[in-house]
Formats: sequence, structure tokens, C-alpha cells
Amino acid sequence: MENNVDLVMLVDDNDTDNFISKRIIEITKFAKRVEVKNSGKSALEYLEREKFNAHNLPDIIFLDINMPIVDGFVFLFEFEMFPEELKNKCKIVILSSSDNKRDIEKIVDNNYVVKFVTKPLTESALTEIKRLPQLVSK
Repeated sequence: MENNVDLVMLVDDNDTDNFISKRIIEITKFAKRVEVKNSGKSALEYLEREKFNAHNLPDIIFLDINMPIVDGFVFLFEFEMFPEELKNKCKIVILSSSDNKRDIEKIVDNNYVVKFVTKPLTESALTEIKRLPQLVSK
């Protein structure tokens, strides 16, 4: 898999899911770097800290919906407050085990979400993500 994705961020409170996702990204060479955050809050803090440092902003954020305190919906709400440059660079892929239709519809309607993927992350899902027009145009 050709590697035009520099940095990916995994945002999930489940360490096992993060481990699996990180390994599949590394094995497929989907991205050069992987930043793992085990809460929506720590992911938002990271983005806030790095918002003017394009090199450390993720190209893709894999975001879980169901997390304590700052869940995927709260994360997306907060994400909208960031500068345009950051929002344009960081594409959000929902990576969730939720099959709640209402959750999925609500999240897919978000302007910053480019895809919804069901856990676990797979090589074929990564291949599909690579082909998204929002990423190809980089």
C-alpha cells in the first residue's frame, strides 16, 4: 500500500482496539506515524497543542463513538471550533462497533466525517479509505 499518509491518530478508550488498529496500520504501511489517544479529551488536547504545527496534525483521525466523558459526538462538536487549516487537514473516519442506526446517521451527516468503518479495522477498510476523494486530492 503506497504511503502518502504521514500521521494517523487513533482515538479510542479500548486499548485492545487501539493495539489492533495500530498493528494493521503498521503492517500495511498505511501511515508513517500513528498517534494513539485513549480518550476524546486527550485527542482534543493534542490537537489544541499542535494546531499551528502542520507536521504534527494527523491526516486521518480514526474516532470511536462510544467513549466515557468526551465521546465521538462531543469530540466532533469541539473539533468544529478549531481553525479551518486544521479542519481541512484532519479527515475523520469513524471507527466504531456501534450499529445504532441513529448514531450512524447523525455522525455521517457531520461535515468532517469522511467514512464510517465498523471495528475491527481491516486492510480492505484501509484500502477503501485510501481511495476516498478527500484523501486522493492531497
